[in-house]
Amino acid sequence: MKRFYKHAWASAALFVLAITAVFAQTTISGKVTDGVSGEPLAGVNIVVKGRVIGTVTDVNGAYTLKVNDAPPLTLNFSFIGFRSQEIEVSNATTAGLDIKMEEQTILGQEIVVSASRAEEAIMQSPVSIEKMDILGVQNTASENYYKGLINMKGLDMTQSSVNFQIINARGFNSTGNTRFVQLTDGMDTQAPALNFPIGNLNGPSELDVESVEFIPGSASALYGPNAFNGILLVNSKNPFEYQGLSAFAKMGVNHIGDSDLNSDGTKIGPGSAKPMYEGAIRYAKAFNNRFAFKVALSYSKATDWYGTNLQDKNAAVNPGYSTNPGADRVHAFGDEVSTNIALLGLTPAFQNSVNAAGLGSYLGSLPNDIVSRTPYKEQYLVDYNAHNFKANVGLNYRITDKIELLYALNYGAGTSVYTGAQRYSLKDFSIQQHKVELKGSNFFLRAYATLENSGDSYIADLTGVLVNRAWKSDNDWFGQYAATYLGALAQQGVAPGTPGTTAQREAAHQAGRNAADQGRFVENSSQFNDAKKTARSSVIPGGSLFDDKTALYHFEGKYDFKNQIDFMDLMIGASYRLYDLNSNGTIFADTAGNNITIQEVGAYIQAAKKILSDKVKVTGSLRYDKNENFKGLVNPRISAVYSPTPNHNIRVSYQSGFRNPTTQGQHINLDVLSYRLLGGLPEYAKAYNIFENAYTVASVNRYTAIVAEKAGKGAYSGSNAGLAIGDPEALRQLVAVTDAKPVTPEKVKAIEIGYKGLLGDKLLFDLVYYHNSYDNFITQVILRQSAGPLDLNASTPTEQNIRNASTLLTPGTDENGRQNSYSAYTNLSKRVSAQGAAIGLEYSLPRGYKVGGNYNWNKLNEELGDGYLSEFNTPEHKFNLTFGNRKVTEKIGFNLAYRWQAGFLWEATFAQGNVPAVGLMDAQVSYKVKAMKSTFKLGGSDIFNKRYVLNYGGPTLGAIYYISITFDQLMN
Repeated sequence: MKRFYKHAWASAALFVLAITAVFAQTTISGKVTDGVSGEPLAGVNIVVKGRVIGTVTDVNGAYTLKVNDAPPLTLNFSFIGFRSQEIEVSNATTAGLDIKMEEQTILGQEIVVSASRAEEAIMQSPVSIEKMDILGVQNTASENYYKGLINMKGLDMTQSSVNFQIINARGFNSTGNTRFVQLTDGMDTQAPALNFPIGNLNGPSELDVESVEFIPGSASALYGPNAFNGILLVNSKNPFEYQGLSAFAKMGVNHIGDSDLNSDGTKIGPGSAKPMYEGAIRYAKAFNNRFAFKVALSYSKATDWYGTNLQDKNAAVNPGYSTNPGADRVHAFGDEVSTNIALLGLTPAFQNSVNAAGLGSYLGSLPNDIVSRTPYKEQYLVDYNAHNFKANVGLNYRITDKIELLYALNYGAGTSVYTGAQRYSLKDFSIQQHKVELKGSNFFLRAYATLENSGDSYIADLTGVLVNRAWKSDNDWFGQYAATYLGALAQQGVAPGTPGTTAQREAAHQAGRNAADQGRFVENSSQFNDAKKTARSSVIPGGSLFDDKTALYHFEGKYDFKNQIDFMDLMIGASYRLYDLNSNGTIFADTAGNNITIQEVGAYIQAAKKILSDKVKVTGSLRYDKNENFKGLVNPRISAVYSPTPNHNIRVSYQSGFRNPTTQGQHINLDVLSYRLLGGLPEYAKAYNIFENAYTVASVNRYTAIVAEKAGKGAYSGSNAGLAIGDPEALRQLVAVTDAKPVTPEKVKAIEIGYKGLLGDKLLFDLVYYHNSYDNFITQVILRQSAGPLDLNASTPTEQNIRNASTLLTPGTDENGRQNSYSAYTNLSKRVSAQGAAIGLEYSLPRGYKVGGNYNWNKLNEELGDGYLSEFNTPEHKFNLTFGNRKVTEKIGFNLAYRWQAGFLWEATFAQGNVPAVGLMDAQVSYKVKAMKSTFKLGGSDIFNKRYVLNYGGPTLGAIYYISITFDQLMN
């Protein structure tokens, strides 16, 4: 049998070679030069129109192309920065076909594919679209091209780490954006367990990026679920078209002067500037225009940005104190565990201990105050050694002149930080993608797999809690705190059973904390590090370690009937996707023997036709998608582009879109200390009986505010302070939740009107207005349960109400695993809408100088309502300005980019707060040394080193300065 297969493979190879030899009918050769200088141009792409066959010019500008077909043929010559040319070939043997190329000076001539999934001029795109070409990638003012995307019109960016940026458009931004799709060479780059793109952690290196296309707004009609707020398409370099060796080395520095950044005035940070390193290498080679391969490797390393926000998330509790004993600091962990110390006075064990100490008469002096455990700052719990290794491999084989087979590998691994419901240290994670694709000029068949491995990633918040508990149990700590508190009141001469003054209570709180913390593990001590290691070595829930190996498998195809139909454009496509959830119970409810999979199928058709003397192009799309857990959905898109002249285009589009609840929105089952996150499928609410004696957190907050105000006052003074828990006025604030509908897909209806024009070949401008209406808006309802039923109509505090309502005062899980708070995915019943507008301008000045800018306006029209976070998380106003010239001389170029955004409210389950307005400048200058085929670059982002944040709960960012050298074997 082995011999049979060996001969079979040999015969197949000989057959392919024979076909190649027999049908080699046309040979074309020549040279391509710069039309002005006469210098040869290396790397010019030459493609036979309507086929996949092509070649590139060598270092001398020479080329030879063999085509397995008879003339006539059309060759397309293209090169970045030069005007493309189409040349007709009529002779089977054509030698000396020399081409002189002219530099491209006219704006708006780019070709894009993402807007309609077919090639079209960007000026005639039916929807708003932005593109960064290879020159933009090379000349970005930021330290890398991905961060430079922030200057695109309509694009918003947030940041959780020095190497982890998240992109969004048109509102509802987040640090894990499940409303946005990012594709690299057609592959969805999301982490399957998270359902959002992880920035450029597994994308191509800067050396391997050809272009980036960005569509703000819904694209579900063509790209399916979750292409809801927009889509980013990253195109890597084809090894046939970009051959040779290239490499770069970059060294930078950050953390300049940031040793005193804490919001409480204490010092934090590395204490001095820290180096950053990045290196990359790419090699690609083609053989006989039939087989080509590429290998691109990159590695970066830096000291990550620190979380420095020590503001109190619980500032509303315990009013009147100068220091809140129940504080929950944003970037300090362990203080998520809290309790109302007045409740301790109701427990027999505590009563006995206090009586034994001779303080029994002071039990009535326990205040109705929330007390939290003492936390550790984030810098001692999060791994800030950020690094990222990436490998991108491509193997391309042209089976015939019209069909190409390719394999691609994208691999990313490293350490980063992510802000979600908690702060997560993504330590030594990895994600890999494998793709096999068969394509021609009018079709493709594609299959890929995304394989995720959480490595040693862990929850920083939970780590802080577990370190505290490793030293002393919660029961012991709070008991010691409360007993010392009462003793401190006695020492100050406070009368038994009375609360004392505010100053006396504050002193008692400080005494209680000092006593309870006596002997506590010191940061970075051996005991602390051992406890931290133990917590990070055990999986959730016993430890803080994730154990996730979730996978995604995707199959899709597209066929364009352009070779069969002339009077209109018609294409069809279909896809199948499988999520295989494998978190071993650390994210999902996929414990042993409970395998969870999710299947999705989809299909679409799109037709386009020019009418009215070809001045109007009408395009219609229709897509059907079905997730196994929800009903199927049909999403249409219709658009029209009116072009009175090629340089003036008015567009209007209407489309509906949708997004399925994420894998977590369907199946998450994760204790995040303050509450348990639950998927929105009905089985999870039923399993935990979350609607029994349940109340909205917003109403619970109103209830606790009244309890806190009345405790120790009037009828509830002294030993009666605990009666405030059952106060009728407070209890009437509670809003019971007896049910919430199971989560379903969210829908959007989007209208966009735009105009793109070019004046005098010098000024390009783009105007756009959009309005989005959302139905079944996916959100989370946060509930808190009382220990038993409450009589909300009672006229006086009752023993039952006091006993059962006491669990409403503090959220979370006790040491025995009893949970009282849940956050479950559901849908909002009301319609939500948002609108916005943008304007972009680009002006081409003499001698190659260019100036550009854009202004963006985004507005949420109404809030979501009581108990829900709107999470629009987008500045209402922002603008960007750019000025540069890549060829001031033959050697020198530069680029400047300034951006400003207004302050706005950031809402997320992790933290809510204001993000201040900020204006930042990025700059770079380049120097080209042709003899070395190299370019030196000196630059920086945030060059004036302004401290800023892009999301509340994210790290404090600052300047990055860098110098780099890039070598390109085919540099012109």
